[in-house]
Amino acid sequence: VCLSVCLHSPCLSVSSDDATGYGPVFEDQPVDTIYPEESPEAKITLSCRARANPPATYTWRLNSRNIDQDEDNHYTLVGGNLVISNPIKNKHVGKYTCKATNDYGAVVSREAAVQFGYLDFFSSEEREAVHVKEGQGAVLLCAPPPHYPDELSFRWILNEFPVFIPLDKRRFISQTTGNLFISKVDSSDSGNYSCFVSSASIAKSVFSKFIPLVPLAERPIRKYPADIKVKFPDTFALVGQNITLECFALGNPIPQIRWRKMDGELPANHEVSMAGAHLQLYHVQYEDEGTYECEALNSKGKDWHRARVSVEAFPEWTESISSTERDISSDYTMSCEASGKPKPHVHWLKNGYSYDKHDLKFRGLTFEDSGMYQCRAENRHGVVYADAELRVIACAPTFEHNPVKRRILGAKNGRVVLECRPKAAPKASLSWTKGSELLFNSSRMLIWEDGSLEILNVTRADEGRYTCFAENDRGKANSTGFLSITEATKITLAPSNVDVTAGESASMQCAASHDSTLDITFVWTMDGRSIDFDRDGSHYERNPNGGSSGELIIKNTQLKHSGRYTCTAQTPVDNVSASADLVVRGPPGPPGGVRVEEIRNKSVRLIWSRGADNHSPISKYTVQCRDSFSQEDWRDATTSPPDVEGNAETAMVVDLFPWTEYEFRVIATNTLGTGDPSSPSPKVTTLEAVPVVAPSDIGGGGGTSKELTITWTPVQPQYYYGRNFGYIIAFKPHDVYDWMKVTVVDPEAKHYVHKDSSIPASTEFQVKVKAFNIKGEGPYSLTAVIYSAQDVPSEAPTSVEARALSATEAIVWWLPVTQHTVEGYQVRYWRKVEDREASSQRVVVSSRENQTRLENMRPNSPYLIEVRAYNAAGYGPPSHHFQIYTKKAPPSRPPKIISKKLKGTSVNIAWEHVEPLANESTIDGYKVLYRKAGLSTGILYTTGKRSIDLPMPRDGDCVVEVRAHSEGGDGAVAQVRISGGAVMVTQSLSLASLLLVAMLCLLAL
Repeated sequence: VCLSVCLHSPCLSVSSDDATGYGPVFEDQPVDTIYPEESPEAKITLSCRARANPPATYTWRLNSRNIDQDEDNHYTLVGGNLVISNPIKNKHVGKYTCKATNDYGAVVSREAAVQFGYLDFFSSEEREAVHVKEGQGAVLLCAPPPHYPDELSFRWILNEFPVFIPLDKRRFISQTTGNLFISKVDSSDSGNYSCFVSSASIAKSVFSKFIPLVPLAERPIRKYPADIKVKFPDTFALVGQNITLECFALGNPIPQIRWRKMDGELPANHEVSMAGAHLQLYHVQYEDEGTYECEALNSKGKDWHRARVSVEAFPEWTESISSTERDISSDYTMSCEASGKPKPHVHWLKNGYSYDKHDLKFRGLTFEDSGMYQCRAENRHGVVYADAELRVIACAPTFEHNPVKRRILGAKNGRVVLECRPKAAPKASLSWTKGSELLFNSSRMLIWEDGSLEILNVTRADEGRYTCFAENDRGKANSTGFLSITEATKITLAPSNVDVTAGESASMQCAASHDSTLDITFVWTMDGRSIDFDRDGSHYERNPNGGSSGELIIKNTQLKHSGRYTCTAQTPVDNVSASADLVVRGPPGPPGGVRVEEIRNKSVRLIWSRGADNHSPISKYTVQCRDSFSQEDWRDATTSPPDVEGNAETAMVVDLFPWTEYEFRVIATNTLGTGDPSSPSPKVTTLEAVPVVAPSDIGGGGGTSKELTITWTPVQPQYYYGRNFGYIIAFKPHDVYDWMKVTVVDPEAKHYVHKDSSIPASTEFQVKVKAFNIKGEGPYSLTAVIYSAQDVPSEAPTSVEARALSATEAIVWWLPVTQHTVEGYQVRYWRKVEDREASSQRVVVSSRENQTRLENMRPNSPYLIEVRAYNAAGYGPPSHHFQIYTKKAPPSRPPKIISKKLKGTSVNIAWEHVEPLANESTIDGYKVLYRKAGLSTGILYTTGKRSIDLPMPRDGDCVVEVRAHSEGGDGAVAQVRISGGAVMVTQSLSLASLLLVAMLCLLAL
């Protein structure tokens, strides 16, 4: 190490340019990099840039080994950045560090890991179908392919891309495993499912083979208790991080998810999303650590899961180091402290190399101690560096950069300090003179250890020239300043105490005398904090007259304005203060520490601490509550005694619902108004009790034969009063003494069907229902009268006959049955050979009818017909089958119009005879419909001839429709349009004719 003289001061250091030079300071450091294996850009760039004078040179290390660009041509240095061209996975993966060096020393960057990212394709093997009964839950496994890094996002495709499954309270995708969970499968879930996986780090997505999901119909659909399938694990979080806990359950009805923290309230910065399946904790803090529980519940049961969230922390400096210059031969201690969890390990580096000193205490600094120092704190979560340059100097005293002030002002009878701070290494010895008089410590004068001169109770006699002399083993120097004495500043009008009610204005006076050669300003503080007149101008205002008056006006006072106000009158030389209190009276502040004790089934004891009365005694308290059934609605609670006096700090809350979760708050009132409510108490659940509310709207009746159907309106959940809630149904025939009883354990049940082959049909029963829970049974409802189901009709209709009306229609009739319980008749008909009886067509008519038309039949076909009676209990026995043949089909070809002749006021329309095909009915005649254009009805003519005379229309257009008529029905239509004496023909075409026309058009093209 060579020593040389500084260019701008007679100082010795370890560099040739001490005035402007400095060691490296990082401005850009390498960061962890994931290089996609399929990246089109075949290079990796690791950044490194340091501010330094002279400029720094850079070297790099991989896994603690120096990188030699000559040995590996993949590496290139661009400035300080390291570029890796055509990177190779097994050669270039690892931890990289950059070292920046110049004449003043060297610093090492933080480590940066380079990894290769990939996301393989899913296996090409077909996925097996998943068969699930409706009402049961389903889990479709994603099984993502090999990948790096671990962070993936998951979605599921339904049937085709890009149709993604929407998520709701019934469906959930775990972002940990990728699995798709359906709490309750229904028929709409049928389809083919594919897991769609995305890696944001490498911008790639892949999807799996489709998994068929086949819901199996089950009637009735069964109910299943809540069963948690997605369980969040024990989780580590870092302070400041955001984390998501997952919880999802299968079950029918769809379970409701609730979250709680076992050892306290959920953190303030939490959010429940995804229909309860996600608990997100934002900006995690140490106090968020603890055991968390998710509870899933439905009417069939509940399930719960607990796991612990542990909070740790990245290293963070609590005491750091900074660059400094120190005198040669002086003592110096360099220290740093870091917080974190686990506690970080701290060690030192000097110029990029580990420094074996654990406690950097220097005794007698030398030039060799100069250099770049780094403090490194590390725990399992990461590393932080603190960098500083230590420069050891030797210098004769100089006042070039920090001379004694040329003019120093002091207030009469006040205190004056004259600073003397020359640059010198080693430290200079200092002395003072006034004029030619050497000064020594006395009762009024004191020379401080740092060389400053303090003079107390100054007078005009202390005015004059003061000189500070500095000397060390390398030289001497001095600097002179002139002390002038001014008149002292004094408060002439001090502020007085003020007492106001919130909303009123207040004024505080303040005036002072001062030296006429100096400017004076007034500064106001409230409880030690300066008042910002720009920011708080809506409340604080200065006296606009100014001058020697500093009056403060406080407009529209608020409770927050109460406090001690201090007026400080200050000049460039001295200042003086005076204070007064402002009391703002208003409604009370919120009570604190609300907690619940003595929890019973209908009452609790509430305890709180008095809040601020805001200078007006509290006259009463109001207690409010809200329960889990009305989360947003606070209501006044009933207390005992009803009125809670202002000196109370406890109250008994009564008339609560048993087995209900409550939270409470307290509001204070005084003569000036009602204050803000307290923070809510911790949630508590009242004890269980026997139910007191019975089901309502008892009814029923009807149903299938040999059944008694009983219905009711279920009890609302707030009236369950305890666990294991259900119903007891009691019923008996009206002429029987003893009641039969059954138990229904579903609290949401609305009906019960009692099946008994001995139950007589249409018999009067008395029915009543009551609720029960784990504590006992409640009262019965009012007794209702219902009737058991009717028997199905036992007789079959007789004398069933039918007749074909056309090729597609028939009429059927029968003799009705004599039983009075019949509600109607069902007629079934099907083709004897081609159709199956199970797929027959059906017509239903009321019991008042004994005939009906049958439609949509096939031409020229044998049909079987049966009739059966029915009522609410079901269908009776079928009649004997009756067989008919439908007529042959009507002519498919329309008449061909061959003549349109005008005869005065009429027109004659003629056509060729229609020859039916072999499978069509014989022609009986022709139907001619004469109608106005745009209408569907008109005059219908029937004729056996092949022409007809029709009157010409007087105004507008008319349409003539001609069709052949047969026993199979009406044939195809030919149309003639008559318009003002003109006649146009529109020939209806059969399907074969249309195909022929289309082919001719194509040939013409």
